[in-house]
Amino acid sequence: MTVFLAFLANVLVAVAKTIAALITSSASMVAEAAHSWADAGNEVFLLIADRRGAKAKDARHPLGYGRNAFVWSLIAAFGIFTAGSIVSIMHGIQELSDTGPVESPMVAYIVLGISFVLEGASFTQAMVKSRRLAKERGSSTWDFVLETSDTTLRAVFFEDSAALIGLVLAGGAILLHQITGVAAWDAIGSILVGVLLGVVAIILIRRNIAFLVGATAAPELRARVGKALLGLPQIERVTYLHIEYVGPNRLFIVAEVDLAGDAREHDVALRLRELEQRIEEHEAVETAVLSLSVDDEPSAEFASA
Repeated sequence: MTVFLAFLANVLVAVAKTIAALITSSASMVAEAAHSWADAGNEVFLLIADRRGAKAKDARHPLGYGRNAFVWSLIAAFGIFTAGSIVSIMHGIQELSDTGPVESPMVAYIVLGISFVLEGASFTQAMVKSRRLAKERGSSTWDFVLETSDTTLRAVFFEDSAALIGLVLAGGAILLHQITGVAAWDAIGSILVGVLLGVVAIILIRRNIAFLVGATAAPELRARVGKALLGLPQIERVTYLHIEYVGPNRLFIVAEVDLAGDAREHDVALRLRELEQRIEEHEAVETAVLSLSVDDEPSAEFASA
């Protein structure tokens, strides 16, 4: 729902900015129009990411299809960089030598103001959701957004943040152009919007690559999982624990455990499989694999989460 609302907001804003850019001949408005059209296109990729990443695991993909979300979100991030950042910077550089005034600047201000309201509504929803989830995990909102495996939420959060900042930059550039009569200010506004989008794109690209190559869970999550395993009556010790994201909020858990009692090998195998199935009942666990610890292996330590 967050992505869909962001898509609708971006389409409406992109249409308004395009019309304003044609009326005003403002380089900053052209950059903002390109920004919004890029964001609207990227939301389509994010919707595809959500849909394909949610497919259930099968024989060919025993860890599920969750990494599809990271792939499509990576494509969306490259879209921000190419269609948003590069276009805005290049257009701004080309317009630096332009001496013509911004026509009908009031049209630009009205469109920018309406856009700020629409983008703000989308950003507010993403912010409220991020704050709630961050509070549940005992984290700051900023750290949560950077570290979360929910790649679509992070994309919407950063895109909407950049949109609001970009609107302020564009409005300020047009105002300076209007006050000073120096056309370069409008072009500089376009360049600054492009730089802003480039920074956002790089952040999103780096985070998606990290999850694609196999990002492990944060220490806090590792501690919670380890303590949850030790809380099971059948498990006495945990000597090894590996947690990897295989999709947004989807975990692959591998652990070596020491079971209570001294049952026969056949019975131990059954108990391990029953424990795996029990762990996989948790909504965040895609697959769990347990094996027996060696007696002389030290117990794993789990710091307070």
